[in-house]
Parts: sequence; C-alpha cells; structure tokens
Amino acid sequence: MKKILYIFLASIICISCNDFLQEVPRDEMSSEQFFTLPEHAHDAVNSLYRNGAPQIINSAASYGGSRAMLGNYMSGFFDNEYRGQEPHVQNSQQLSLNGVNMATYLGNTWADLYRGISRANNAITYIPGIEGLSDDESSRLLAEAKYFRAYAYFYLVKMFGPVPLITSPYESLENLYVERAPIEQIYDLITSDLESAINEGGLSQSSMANNGNRIAQGTAANLLADVYLTMSGYPLRQDRNREAAEMARLVINSGGYSLVQHDRDASGNLIPGSSAYNKIRRADNSPTEFIYFIEYAVGIANNTYPVYTIPVSTTSEVAYGVTNGAYQPVNQFLWGYNSQADLRVQEKQFFHSSYTNNAGNTFNFATAPYMWFDEQALRETAASGKDVVAYSYANLLLIAAEAIAASEGVTAEAVGYLADVRSRAYWNTDRTVIEAGLIGLSPQQFIEEVWKERYRELVFEFHLWSDIQRTRMFPVTQANSGGAINYVNVIGQANQWGRTFEEKHLLFPIPETELQRNPSLTQNPGY
Repeated sequence: MKKILYIFLASIICISCNDFLQEVPRDEMSSEQFFTLPEHAHDAVNSLYRNGAPQIINSAASYGGSRAMLGNYMSGFFDNEYRGQEPHVQNSQQLSLNGVNMATYLGNTWADLYRGISRANNAITYIPGIEGLSDDESSRLLAEAKYFRAYAYFYLVKMFGPVPLITSPYESLENLYVERAPIEQIYDLITSDLESAINEGGLSQSSMANNGNRIAQGTAANLLADVYLTMSGYPLRQDRNREAAEMARLVINSGGYSLVQHDRDASGNLIPGSSAYNKIRRADNSPTEFIYFIEYAVGIANNTYPVYTIPVSTTSEVAYGVTNGAYQPVNQFLWGYNSQADLRVQEKQFFHSSYTNNAGNTFNFATAPYMWFDEQALRETAASGKDVVAYSYANLLLIAAEAIAASEGVTAEAVGYLADVRSRAYWNTDRTVIEAGLIGLSPQQFIEEVWKERYRELVFEFHLWSDIQRTRMFPVTQANSGGAINYVNVIGQANQWGRTFEEKHLLFPIPETELQRNPSLTQNPGY
C-alpha cells in the first residue's frame, strides 16, 4: 500500500467546504496562516518524502540517469549510452566538470536540496504552535522533518563541502546572502537533528515498510551511523567510529531488520529464480532489508528505473517508449567480483546480459542492471510502482563491521556482520571458511575487506563515490583476478577513461548560477 502518497492526496480532498470558505487562498497565505490546522502539519511533512534529498534518487530521467549516479560516473566505473547528449555524464567521466559546464545540472540539484531544507525549516518552526496536534503527533512529525533536513544537508556537504547553513524560514529579505558555513557546523546540525529524531521523536521501532512507509527510528539511526562513519573519514577525520557502531547496533538489536535469504531445495541447491536477490527484485519493497527507500505508486509517481535495465538497442522489444543503458558497469567494475564464486555477478542476479521478448526471441547485450528489472512494466504496462532502496540492511551491517573494527578491533561481532553479507553472496562457500579468512586480519586489512564488500553489494545504492571521498582510496581491479580489489590513493590515480584525479575532484564545483545569485559564495578550490 502506497500510504504516504495516498495520504497526501486525501489530505487535500478532505478539507470541508466550510473550512475552504473560511480560509485565505493558499497562494496568498503566509507561513503563520498556513500552519494553523493539524492537516497543514501532515501536508508539510508528507511533501518532504518527495522533495529535497529524495529527489537525488527519484530524479531519474530516461536519458540522463538519476542524480544519484553522478558520483559513480565520476569514478569511471559506469557508463551511459546517451553520454553524447548528456554533458553531465561526459564532464564527470572526463573530470572536465566546472561551475559553468555543470551549472544547470548541479544548480538544479542545489536548488532542490535547499527547497527541501526550506520546507523542513518551515515545518520545524511552525508545527509546535499548531493547535489540535497531540504531543505524540507533533513529536513524530518534527522528527520526520529533522530527518529530511539532515539528509539534505548530508548530501550537500558531501557534494560541495562548506555550504550555507540555513535553519529558519525565509520571511524577509534580511540575511538573503548567506556565506558558506564550515563543514563542522553543518555536521553539528546533521547529528543534532538525527539525535533529536531518534531520542525525542517517538518514532516507530518497526521497519519503515512496516510503519506505513514512514520514517522509523531505525531509519534515522541508520542515517546517523552513516554520518558518523563519514565524519571519521576525510575531510573531517574525526574519530566517530564508536558512535557509528552504537547507532548501527541500535538498528541491529531492534529486531526489525534482517537479510533476505535464498530459497534452497532439500539438497541445498538454489531454487531457480528464488535467490535472495531475485526475491528482492520482484518485491515492491523488502520489509526487513530496506531501511530507507523511495516510494513509488503506479499512476501517482511511476518508477522509471526499469528503463535502465535494457539498452537502447532493445527499446522496440519492450513496452516503454525509450530505454537506455544509463548505468552500465564497465568491465573494470565487474572485475571486482569473483565470477565463479560470487552469485551477485552471475546472470540474472545483480546484472543480466540478455533479454527474451514476448515472442520468444533473445537479444544479447553488454552487462546491464537486473535488480531494477520489472517484468510487468517492461513487457506490458510501461509503468512500475516498485520502491527503490537507498539504504539496505546489508549496508548497515557493513557500516557496523567497519566502525567496530576501527574502534574496537577485529572482534567476532564485526566478523559476523561482514560474514552475513559475504556468505549470502558466496552461497556455495561454508560460512566458517569465510569467517576463518577474516578473523586473523589486522583492523586495516579487515576494513579493506569491508570496503570491497561495499563496492560489490551496494552498487544499486550509489555509495561508491562517497566511499572514495571519505577514504581517499580508489579501488583498482584486474581481469581474471578472481575479484581481487586493491586500494590506492585516489589522488594521482586515473579512472577508467584515463583521466587523473586531483584533490579538487573530491568535491563538485559550486554552480556558477549560484555564485551569481549569492555574492557571498566562493568557488571550491581548483575550479
């Protein structure tokens, strides 16, 4: 049930005629006038589920891909068949981006994130004064608004570094031109918002999917764990690994989450089509594995990710009017998987390289994503309502494994969390063998094993570039190496397009349009 999207529509329809006649038209209302009824509070927070940070993922466009893919284009590990007409793809792959040639693309991203922040600021400021809201309702809605404000600032600070820190509604022309705040201040707000949401918001302890698709306590704790892990790396280099581990344990110990497992027959063999990855792919969402996801509903907000699962050459064979390999892994990326032992890289698990049309004809193509493949949408309806995961439980387990190893050493707990993820992928390898290969490693060796699993497991959650930014280490792969990945300093390393990373590339340029609008802004070094 697509609860939030329906609630948003119903809240508009259900305003009575009397209330309508008594109210000032909304295009003439100030914030104080709008935030007068409980319905206003719900409308304001519901809008955050589609605006701001969620737009990084739900901005999917057939030709240009999703904005969440931009960093992975930068890494060089992913291609887009329409890169010739999509400057942001070419400029990121070729590391030729600057504030001018990326002004529109990055400017739209900047504007959408700050629009979400503005809406969250309004909700956080005015919800406490609305009569008719119970204390529990008010606390929960404030927690959700703070979650989305923190999430938007987390994207901004990772993408651009120091950015303007705005926490109050815009209600006058005073302080219109805001300077960039130090990243420490931005992270202070992020952590404060998320701690408040977790500890004071009265959020549900069930999973998001089992909470009417609304933010749950585990959703907020998961994001805070990622924030603390990121703060432990570059550029802050604060050691917040203990806090990251604490937040990850809060989610793990809640009992609301687990990894989806394979279905096996009596002999232990995988039942065809019933691997964990195929079960996740076919489901609308995975109640125990999806910690935070973007919600879609056919006819209200269609999911366009299925168009990325089939290349341009086979567009005529599906119901969609256009398809595009907008997120094609290059060979160098696929070399990071063991093609014999790792189930994820085998045909029609994470990826596929053939499609059989309704007439029974098979078309072969370069490896493309399979996790977004929606049978009904591609073959019949050209409309998908399947949700898209942004944070999975596997991701959380890997955060926990890394944070524990960094703060406490290579404990049995840390090994167990990494083994949970790896043993599902290496389905024919005894778990004890996997654990034995991890338990004797030094903390740094173990952490690099976690990075490798993040590289392989989180390919559809788009965390690869963020990991490169925070670690300043770049994954290097080789053909026929059994999935070996070696980490080298990203500065001075060439990507798969032969372009060498400089320190400036670890942040995106401030869009020129924003520099012109706000004279208090300055450009990032090197651009």
